[in-house]
Amino acid sequence: MNRRNYSLLGGVAALALVAGLLGCASTHAPKPAAATHRDPTALTVLAEADLKRGDCRGASENYAQAAADGDVQLARRATQVAMACEHLPAAWAAATRWRSLAPTDREANALYAAVALKLYRTADARAAINDFWRAEEQVAGNATPASPADGSAPGSSLPGRTRTQQQRAAKSMGELTALLLEESDAPAVLAAMSGALEPTASSPDTFTLLGELALAGYDGQRAQGYAQRALQLDPKDLAALRVLARAYVMRGDAPQAVATARRAQADDATRGGFELAEILASLDRSEEAHQQLELLRAGGAPQAEVNRRLALLAFNSGDMKEARQRFTELLSNGEGNDAAQLYLADIAARDGDPEGAIAAYRRLYDSSVALSARSRAAALLLDRSARTEALALLDDYAADHPEDELDLTLAKARLLADHGEADEGLALLSSALERHPQHPSIEYDRAVILEQSGHVHESVEALERMLTERPDDPTLQNALGYTLADHTLELAHAEVLIRRALTVMPDNPAAIDSLGWVQFRKGDARGAATTLAHAYSLGHDPEIAAHWGEALWVGGQQAEARRVFAAALARQPDSKPLKATIKRLIPDAQ
Repeated sequence: MNRRNYSLLGGVAALALVAGLLGCASTHAPKPAAATHRDPTALTVLAEADLKRGDCRGASENYAQAAADGDVQLARRATQVAMACEHLPAAWAAATRWRSLAPTDREANALYAAVALKLYRTADARAAINDFWRAEEQVAGNATPASPADGSAPGSSLPGRTRTQQQRAAKSMGELTALLLEESDAPAVLAAMSGALEPTASSPDTFTLLGELALAGYDGQRAQGYAQRALQLDPKDLAALRVLARAYVMRGDAPQAVATARRAQADDATRGGFELAEILASLDRSEEAHQQLELLRAGGAPQAEVNRRLALLAFNSGDMKEARQRFTELLSNGEGNDAAQLYLADIAARDGDPEGAIAAYRRLYDSSVALSARSRAAALLLDRSARTEALALLDDYAADHPEDELDLTLAKARLLADHGEADEGLALLSSALERHPQHPSIEYDRAVILEQSGHVHESVEALERMLTERPDDPTLQNALGYTLADHTLELAHAEVLIRRALTVMPDNPAAIDSLGWVQFRKGDARGAATTLAHAYSLGHDPEIAAHWGEALWVGGQQAEARRVFAAALARQPDSKPLKATIKRLIPDAQ
């Protein structure tokens, strides 16, 4: 199954979750709620006892039941507990109650929208976002405007309110967007946010925010439109120019992308210059990007930033020798951080030095990148059949960080499945569903592992069942379409599903890859190669390269296929799907 996730994963301002609440998110077996009555006080006592005992499901359900007849504060607490415990039915009940009691409360609307999107209730989320937005506009409108430095009347350039007031409202909406992206995929967030904001949007910040969401949702045309509307209001808005340049990259218009980045550079030599380097790198013009960064260095740009970007450029280009040297220099100069050390560990793993990689990861087990370091080390240990040590890395972290229990469970299930222990992975997910009923991430991963372990029809049935509950979810449409295509099942239906997904996220490389793969399965190798080339230009995913190379090979373009395989291996030498495809097509390849 095509399990690549192209959602934006960013930092999130958690608007409501209480510090320390998640001590309940342990792996204790859930118990049925003991209460059969609806006395809010008694149910609250039971819920708090559940939290202390480590029964997250019991706490969520008792709190939700208490909130049904409780006040605003009880509904708020119930929502927070259920969201922290990832108990979506309880979270939905509690959030609905909270919003009904406090319809203009910003926090209530924010968390209601977050739960709604997680359940793919887009219309409900849009309504809550709209109420949140109206409250923000009211706050901005009531704020006392400061006098502009040029002596003009406050708000003279933007009717109705000052630029500062608009920026304040946009910042709050950005925080809400970050929360929503933590809970759901970018296309769903875009659908809800655009429906709420676009009708009354009047500031470049709001249009830029929507443009960034469109980029995250892989809709370059919409991103371009939003950025252009922002630039009509402020032609020198650097954030809008950034969105516009990336939209052109996504749409395959390299000349316009570079021209837009140069326009940003003309307005701001340093920040715009870094943007130009980013655009050149994204267009696979690595040497030009390198030259641009050296020009910035010569022009007095911050040395540490130039060095960091040069290191990343080398890594992403597949030049591990240069990347290692540059990341090492960053650390030696005191300019590095945990991320730089993680890259060095990854480079050791790619270079076939598992011992060195594990040692490097070990130094990061209690760092800001601990979960990534432990997961990658665990994968290497599983490769060496050190199962007990591998799983202990994740279990130990879970004991100290119960708030990450669900993510750790999903990571462990995937690792086990990737190393031939799919049944154990499925058992973990079944147990997780007991603690987190109807959780879409668990259900999706279960379908992935079912397919991976050869239970294709069960996987298809699971995806079809999820689609009946979320019929417009493009991620599910693509996943089901790809699974059918990969096993040469119902190819016409598979193509319909994939094309439906592409109407929502037209520039998503995973969905474009799926379309190319269904073309290949239908016998159109040459047409598939063209589609897959486009997908790889957007995503540089090794699995896409494997598909592209195979389509070229079958279509009689063996020399070009070898070139594609070689370039992709240089970027991702440890990709199992890529190496398996090469071995199958070119048995004597080194």
